[in-house]
Amino acid sequence: MENKIETLSTVKIKKTDDLYKVVDTLNRTLKEDNLMFGMALDDDDAETAVFTIYRT
Repeated sequence: MENKIETLSTVKIKKTDDLYKVVDTLNRTLKEDNLMFGMALDDDDAETAVFTIYRT
C-alpha cells in the first residue's frame, strides 16, 4: 500500500515563539481525520514561518 501526502494549503505567517504549540495541537486533534500540519522557517526571511496543511 502506497502512502501519499497531498498538500492542501500553504501560508506564510509571522514567526512567533508559541506557533509550534498550535501545530502540535492540530496534529494531535485531527490526525484521525487524515490531516497533518507542518511548520518550517522561511529560507529567505528569518521572521517568517511557512505553515502547511496536508492530507495523508
